[in-house]
Formats: sequence, structure tokens, C-alpha cells
Amino acid sequence: MGTKLSEMQAVPQISFGLAWWRKLSSLDDRNSGGPKGALRKAFAREQNLIREIDWLIEEQKTLRTESDHRLLNGLQIVISMLMLQSRAAPTSDLASQLSSAANRVAAIERIHRRLHFNDGTQAVAFKNYMEELCAEFYGVADGNNVASPGVAVQCDDISLPTTIAIPLGFIINELVTNAIKHGEGRVEARLKGQPGKGCTLTVSNDGPALPDGFDPATSTGLGMKVVQSFTRQIGGEFSFERGAENRGARFIVRFI
Repeated sequence: MGTKLSEMQAVPQISFGLAWWRKLSSLDDRNSGGPKGALRKAFAREQNLIREIDWLIEEQKTLRTESDHRLLNGLQIVISMLMLQSRAAPTSDLASQLSSAANRVAAIERIHRRLHFNDGTQAVAFKNYMEELCAEFYGVADGNNVASPGVAVQCDDISLPTTIAIPLGFIINELVTNAIKHGEGRVEARLKGQPGKGCTLTVSNDGPALPDGFDPATSTGLGMKVVQSFTRQIGGEFSFERGAENRGARFIVRFI
């Protein structure tokens, strides 16, 4: 009898609770009040917020892409204007300066265009990037107006953060440009990476050796100043030496 009595006492309690739950649920359905309705409203707000965030992200991507295209197009216009001005310059010295400025703007355009394809990434596979960058020097005239056959590139399979890849691209552009302009014959660009020891960039050429007393720190040329500025930006060290058998020049940038 004791067991049956407890069961009989439990049934009304359960039935009473279910009845009140059904009553509360029906009220929630009718007026969207109470815990259930509040939960629905909160869930709806979260969905709206997520949709708004997604829309803002897509809008930012669209604006960034449009901004990148406008930047590249603007740089191309500047390059064209500088080249036109160099052809119409009254003196050869002024023409050379305008042409040099056009080449530097072109370097900025090339580097940004190539990094644009890696947009959103934190690191760049630098071997392919360096090969493509140096391939654009094919046919560039040196100081004797002899077209360069191209740049021999050797690069380890390494990935570099974009904060290093961008300034390093400008360094390579300046050093290779100088190697073609002031040297002769073969131009080589190498990037070697050693675990725990950092990376070493070397750009060398054949031709006349560096003049006695040459010091990039006191050079009046803009190219050497650009190289040293970007080398400091990546926390690197810049040095130079004469090539094998006292021929040509070798410029070295070491960084971690």
C-alpha cells in the first residue's frame, strides 16, 4: 500500500506541472512573452546581427578591392606621365631623372600588383614571387645600352611574412636595377634561408669592380638610400664586397 500511495501522490504532481508548462507555452505562443518568447527574440536579434556583420565584411572586401584597383590604375597613369615628360625633357640629365622616377613608381606598381594576388594572407611563398619579380627585368638596358638577358634567380622554398616580403621586394628591385645599370654581363639574385640563422639576400654582377672608397652610407644616389632604409625596416644588415677575381660587385642583406 505504501508504494501505491506514493505513486498516486506523484501522478497529480507531474500532471499539475505539465499542465502549467502547457499553459505557459500557450501564453508564449499567443503574446510572445515569458522565457520562451524572450529566447525567440534574442535568437532573432543574433541572426540579424550575424547577417549585418556578414554584409559589412563583404562591403569591406568590395571597397578594398576597388581601392586596390584604383591605386594600381593611378600608379600606371603616373608612370605614363613621367615617361612622356622624360621624352620631352630639354636636357638628358632631366630626362634621366624623370625616367628613373618612372621606374621606381613602376616598381611600386609591380610589387603591389603581385602582392594583391596574395591579398589577405599573412605570408608569401617568396621563391615564386622573387622569380616573377626578376623576370620583368628581361630586356632592361644597362649602362652601355645593352639589353639584359635576364636575372639568374636562386631562392630557397621559404615563406616570409608580408611585413618582410614587401620591403624586401623593393630592396631586390633597387639592387637588381643598379646591378644592370652599372655592371656588365650576368646578374644574379640569391635568397638563402637557414633555420635559426635567418636569411641572406645576395645580388651580384660582373663588370668593373666597385671604386675604391665606395661607401653606400655616403652615396648621393637615391637607390642606395632606399635599400638601406628598407633594410633597417626589416631589422637587417646591409653590406657589400667585390666579386670574384676583383670583378663586379656583390651586395648582401642579412635579416632574421
